[in-house]
Amino acid sequence: MIFSFKQIASVTLILFSVIDIVGAIPVIIDLRKKHGSLHEEKVTMVSGLIMVVFLFVGDSILALFGIDVQSFAIAGAIIIFILGLEMVLDKHFFQSHPESSSSIVPLAFPLIAGAGTATTIISLKAEYSVPNILVGIVANLILIYVVLRLSNQIEKWIGIAGVNVLRKVFGIVLLAIAIKLFKTNLFNLSM
Repeated sequence: MIFSFKQIASVTLILFSVIDIVGAIPVIIDLRKKHGSLHEEKVTMVSGLIMVVFLFVGDSILALFGIDVQSFAIAGAIIIFILGLEMVLDKHFFQSHPESSSSIVPLAFPLIAGAGTATTIISLKAEYSVPNILVGIVANLILIYVVLRLSNQIEKWIGIAGVNVLRKVFGIVLLAIAIKLFKTNLFNLSM
């Protein structure tokens, strides 16, 4: 049989930990405040499209541009680092333009389906079957959509002070993730 519950569960948990949609709640709340609507359906679909594309042709896309996985991960780490700085310092580096949508950058990419997620998906192909990876991706997309839809309620539940505390804490977490991604991939790049 093609589908394996064990593989699906493993892939789902691995992607859940890499995507960390729960940890991104302060960023989601902040983006909703800055831009109003997040276009939850669009964010979820674009994130899913990026993940599926990287599942099937991620290696080829990077090779086409002469980019290795480590360089791609370092670029994503820099963007995540800037997002973390925004949260900790309460400064805005990403400028919002009225004609642009906040749904894609930085939410769908690189926060949800960024370098970490893409490189993880490419790596998962070595150990898991593609149908099981697809089911794991879909399971995560459902959770992403639910968190995006409930972000207003989550903000009400934890209050303004709670959001501010979470924002600072997860800003530091994002900075640490970015530094780890940068350090790991810089080391692997030089090898």
